[in-house]
Amino acid sequence: MRSRFSAYALGGYGDYLLKTWFAPMAKGLTAEELSEQGLQWVSLEVLGSGVTDKQGWVEFKATYREEGKTHVLYEKSVFTLSGDHWLYIGGEIAPAL
Repeated sequence: MRSRFSAYALGGYGDYLLKTWFAPMAKGLTAEELSEQGLQWVSLEVLGSGVTDKQGWVEFKATYREEGKTHVLYEKSVFTLSGDHWLYIGGEIAPAL
């Protein structure tokens, strides 16, 4: 989760984001699109995580700036273990806590 956040925050790492995405769920996404730095990501706070067999989840809040305003994204991301790599399946965005 932290490495994916860093890739978004730094921009230019669309190839990495695609490699860490569960391929069937990344349909239609391109490295170029994912490399664009549209938002200014400020911080990441992991609120919880867990693993059951080959499935895992991470609940987090990420702070970002857009058009001069600060916003917070709350998400529970789901991952699957493929070999020795965790791949992002998707996430459920939650309303602000």
